[in-house]
Amino acid sequence: MELGSVLHFLQNKTILITGATGFLAKILLEKILRVQPNVKKVYLLLRAADAKSATHRFHNEIIGKDLFRILKEKLGTNFTTFLSEKLTLVPGDISLEDLGLEDSILKEEIYNQTDVIVNLAANTNFDERYDISLGLNTFGIKYIINFAKKCSQLKVLVHVSTAYVCGEGEGLILEKPHQLGHSLNGVNGLDIDVEVKVVRDKLSELQQLGATEEEIKMVMKNLGLTRAKLYGWPNTYVFTKAMGEMLLGQLKENLSVVIVRPAIVTSTFKEPFPGWSEGVRTIDSLAVAYGKGKLTCFLGDLNAIVDAIPADMVVNAILVAIVAHANYPSETIYHVGSSVRRPLIYSNLQEFGFRHFSVKPWINKDGKPIKVSKVMVFSNMDSFRRFMFIRYLLMLKGLELANTALCQYFQGTYLDLKRKIQIVNRLVDLYKPYLFFKGAFDDMNTEKLRVAARQGGVETDLFYFDPKVIDWDDYFLNIHLPGVVKYILK
Repeated sequence: MELGSVLHFLQNKTILITGATGFLAKILLEKILRVQPNVKKVYLLLRAADAKSATHRFHNEIIGKDLFRILKEKLGTNFTTFLSEKLTLVPGDISLEDLGLEDSILKEEIYNQTDVIVNLAANTNFDERYDISLGLNTFGIKYIINFAKKCSQLKVLVHVSTAYVCGEGEGLILEKPHQLGHSLNGVNGLDIDVEVKVVRDKLSELQQLGATEEEIKMVMKNLGLTRAKLYGWPNTYVFTKAMGEMLLGQLKENLSVVIVRPAIVTSTFKEPFPGWSEGVRTIDSLAVAYGKGKLTCFLGDLNAIVDAIPADMVVNAILVAIVAHANYPSETIYHVGSSVRRPLIYSNLQEFGFRHFSVKPWINKDGKPIKVSKVMVFSNMDSFRRFMFIRYLLMLKGLELANTALCQYFQGTYLDLKRKIQIVNRLVDLYKPYLFFKGAFDDMNTEKLRVAARQGGVETDLFYFDPKVIDWDDYFLNIHLPGVVKYILK
């Protein structure tokens, strides 16, 4: 593996980033523009009907974020001019052929100039409609590959997947590809074309029955979970992402392809500044609910590994991998996580949350500090369901509903308790595999990349991605949880 200066590589390069409004995509864009202003061009593919809609999304969902404050300060009055010179907004949709590009001149320009494609477009909802998730996470890869093959100058394609395509893996989970048609549980018959037919047939049946949009939505959600579990995956998201990887392996031919599989992505560790985050993401949902005093119980194994990795480390791994694999036809998989080299467990999160919000309590809308206490922990499903049933009986007797482990999902609603319990049970089924996860993600390939970076002239102070440097106490108490309060709880 031959590397060199990442800054030198990025100079005068043209990069296409899909899923440009996503969390990682924004951090990737900011990093490139800040450290290498001599990048030639960055095409940003945004899901939008036209240029006006794309521009609106760009200003509201990307450049208007506090994430770009350092870059704005650095460039001053030249900021707007710089962006207009370096960025081209591309309205499109990866679930369509040619990525939905309707401007033929722009399309040819991208074909002729693009050096690097980073695919970050995805639907990350665990409980999404199957037709939507299949279109984006699986067939979006087919369209990305077809598009990449038309890019005459392309040096490398990076596809960002997820470490959890492994399903409910145990032990050391290797950086190995998913073979086309192979299930996780040994069930035969997994065929991506059949999955498309299953979706079409079900939609046609529902339309003939005159189903409402809400009924169609629920049926398609249930269909995704059913198909995922049939072949051994716990939810629609990771199932469709795994099938996307299968298509990538089948269709890549002579392309140089990198698959980056991050674990649970958290707020920035250092750059552009510590603690930036956006939206209630994964474990942050627990932090938000706990800080607001609404997380009174927790279902999970306190000794289970939480594989967290700061977002800027993921972005740095992507950039170094680009340099390592440019012009070398291959398919390489990188796990980017912490479970092997700097493991973190749920009891750590419990301790960090209690320590932070005890000293710096959240102030509610009435101006009163929220007092937190240690949560009640259920280590198995049976005890949790018994607890929920008892709460249900108490409610029937007129007692006030106590908050449940995932009650943040119900804020501002007036659902009856029975409906709430149904929702909790569904969420528990979706998240249970991660609350009791028994695997650790091997990162042998990623470690080889780190070694090559140190030996090959990479600016490792700028492009750091070794989790060993993380002090979890310091990170959560002084960076991540303050970031959650500042950027999510606000």
